Amino acid sequence: MISSPVLDPTRLAKLREALLAASFTADGCLDLLGPTGYAALARSEAVPALRATRGGTPLETLVRLFLLQQPVPYKAAAAALPVEDCLADGWLRPDGDLVRATVDVRPYANEVAGLPSSDAWVVSDLGCAVGGAGGIGSGETAHGVSRKDLVLGVGGASTTLANITVRRPVRAALDLGSGSGVQALHAARHARSVTATDLNPRALRFTELTLALSGFENTEALTGSLFEPVGERKFDLIVSNPPFVISPAGRFTYRDGGMAGDDLCRSLVRSAAEHLEPGGYCQLLANWQHVRGEDWRERLAGWVAGTGLDAWIVQREVQDVAQYAELWLRDGGDHRGPGGDYQARYGEWLDAFEAGRVEGIGMGWITLRAGGAERPIVRVEEWPHPVEQPLGPHIDEWFDRQDFLRSHDDAGLLAARYVLADEVVQEQVGAPGAEDPEHVVLRHNRGMRRATKVDTVGAGFVGVCDGTLSAGEIVDAIAHLLGEDRVVLRDRVPESLRLLTEQGFINPVR
Repeated sequence: MISSPVLDPTRLAKLREALLAASFTADGCLDLLGPTGYAALARSEAVPALRATRGGTPLETLVRLFLLQQPVPYKAAAAALPVEDCLADGWLRPDGDLVRATVDVRPYANEVAGLPSSDAWVVSDLGCAVGGAGGIGSGETAHGVSRKDLVLGVGGASTTLANITVRRPVRAALDLGSGSGVQALHAARHARSVTATDLNPRALRFTELTLALSGFENTEALTGSLFEPVGERKFDLIVSNPPFVISPAGRFTYRDGGMAGDDLCRSLVRSAAEHLEPGGYCQLLANWQHVRGEDWRERLAGWVAGTGLDAWIVQREVQDVAQYAELWLRDGGDHRGPGGDYQARYGEWLDAFEAGRVEGIGMGWITLRAGGAERPIVRVEEWPHPVEQPLGPHIDEWFDRQDFLRSHDDAGLLAARYVLADEVVQEQVGAPGAEDPEHVVLRHNRGMRRATKVDTVGAGFVGVCDGTLSAGEIVDAIAHLLGEDRVVLRDRVPESLRLLTEQGFINPVR
């Protein structure tokens, strides 16, 4: 097996300086390739980038070398990099008069809400930077590395998790199943210390390379499965893009958890409470089974039951068992191998699903919080619609609003004051020419981008909701205008207040 590059802090600092000097950054590559070429590269399409990098500048050389995995002349590499150090430490290998990269080094804009963007680089195996390992062909090895030990780079899943993570300044963060270190890279910017764990020692080495090349020293890397490497330690933030694929065999460490069905994700959820500080968050991506005869919402709520954690579980997509098997067979490159092997493995997946009475696979995210409440909030919902990213701040605000709703009865809700959230619009729906609309819809253009139907009272309420008057005072005024009984209206309104607050259309004034 090909080993990863040597981690030499002094030489890594020189390499980082060379990358910055050449503008081998996310912004620099975007300027060089243009929006079309940059977007194509994100889809693993190299032709536009190859056409844009024919001039031989240091930046063009680095793009060809590390992003396109093309050999470049030794002289060109020496103009862009400390080439002898890179050869000695294993970042490059000689190929006649040319040199080749041994790993993918991908510029990454390390963005955290509230902080300026920071240039970083994610180190991964060749051919695995975007879109999984499906593009590297069939066979049990790829570029001299066993496929089961491949380390992937930045993909859709890692970007999603980074965007939904709550970014508060914290003492300690844990990246469980760190892979190439994307989540640890983000956490290192707002946590005093970051612990990264992975079952695959190669992955941990790539995590260390990613963090060191990007200039972070507040991190440690521990080998082991799930929470085993950290013992009884507690964290303010736990993030995990785990090997959540529900497969009949644990062929690939980077994606297959090696447990039956969705037990790995369930185990992670069940164990999180023991490792969260009060108020701490655990956020992960997960796949879960839709089992014949069971309500999937109740099944997932059961994962959290008894942990004492608040939970918000969002299902973003559901695939039937055939779709799901095809997706991950392609990811493993099985579609490129002999047809008989592909069909046999396809059959193994379907056999396993049939034995488990699995009708479909849900995909989404899970956010857990150690809120300390006697009656934790557990919300499980399906939301396949577009959302605004980054969603992390909105998730944090959702849990904050749950605390408010949990501590206020109907009288407390009416006594509180509220303000209309930013970017909420009102739509009136009805037949053309009608005097009055059939119904009024509030639509939120931020966060989850929800829409909800309201009656005349609800529309009137949010229209004057500026934090000046209490909800009860506004309701009394509406009752007077409509000629309704104020007591009856006060009894009816708290249910709407709870919905509008929970969904973020109005925010309580604290």
